[in-house]
Amino acid sequence: MLSHHISKLLRRSYSRAISNCRDFTSTNVETDPTKRDPAPFFFNKEIQQCLETLTTLDYNKVFRTRKDGYKQKPPEFKFLTDEELEEARKAAQYRAKKYLQMPPVVKERLEPSEPLCEDPALQDHDTVKYVFTDITYGLKDRQRSIVVREPGGTLRHAFWKERDRMIQTFLPKPERKLQKPKMFEDEYMKDLLNRNEYEFILDRACVQFEPDDPDYKAITREVYEHINAERHFDVLRSTRHFGPMVFHLVWTSNIDNLLYEMIETNRIEDAALLIRLYHMIHPTTKSAVEQCEHTDDVDFIMHYVRLESLKKDKIQKLLQSYKELQREREIVAEGIKQAHGISSENVNINK
Repeated sequence: MLSHHISKLLRRSYSRAISNCRDFTSTNVETDPTKRDPAPFFFNKEIQQCLETLTTLDYNKVFRTRKDGYKQKPPEFKFLTDEELEEARKAAQYRAKKYLQMPPVVKERLEPSEPLCEDPALQDHDTVKYVFTDITYGLKDRQRSIVVREPGGTLRHAFWKERDRMIQTFLPKPERKLQKPKMFEDEYMKDLLNRNEYEFILDRACVQFEPDDPDYKAITREVYEHINAERHFDVLRSTRHFGPMVFHLVWTSNIDNLLYEMIETNRIEDAALLIRLYHMIHPTTKSAVEQCEHTDDVDFIMHYVRLESLKKDKIQKLLQSYKELQREREIVAEGIKQAHGISSENVNINK
């Protein structure tokens, strides 16, 4: 029910969001997904609402028992008044939203290129590099100045790998390792992916890397593409990684498998919302420019499939089957009403 109301709300602001995104993309010359900065899109309010709605909130999955090495607390049973029960529900909802807070999607960081200075007098003074790290208390990691003096006399900003190593050495973060864990190497990654340990991989990547780290970007991309190829979308649904995965698929214009899965599992509102999200990020595509006249979600999805989908035949057949099934359900529902002496005419008379 909540998903339905949010979907209607987003539908009203859909045209305005498309217009805003068109203005944004018109000023952004870079159209290659690898070069464009995804952050302004990802943190857009309407897009965040879409991603949160598509994630869905399943309390059983959010609060399930996790194998994270922490000791499990025994369950508590309490007698509550109606007011206390409502407060407990609000607290559970707040905690669930906190668990579903999405990792940010930002552009991959670039290495510093310009040296700070050249000092020929220090050339060959030593055979090793000297690293100078600001360890002032209270500074954010990105604010710390870390510079390197090369044996040739060049003074430069530290490369990102050097920065990460120095910060972890002097100001270690819990669970983060100095060296890249072996689980992210090819043979171990393949084994974890084949065992569907997607959430474990992504959680560990969030701990080990910064969101703009090339390793983080490569690992998450590999996981998302494996899920997309195997159509294991439900494994990440109701987790904090579902939204970034959907954003990645939309960003790379590769939503057909997810769209098919949503229609197949009768998530028609979610399928329509996914296409609206696609139009927000790609407002110059055919299906976004040629506005669909129908307000029905099925017709709206059909409009996108006809103009954009690479799996047009499969999805159209699935949509046709869905429409036929809906008609049969309506006939059965009407038959049940008539069997109980209830008809649309009687309802109107009573009103």
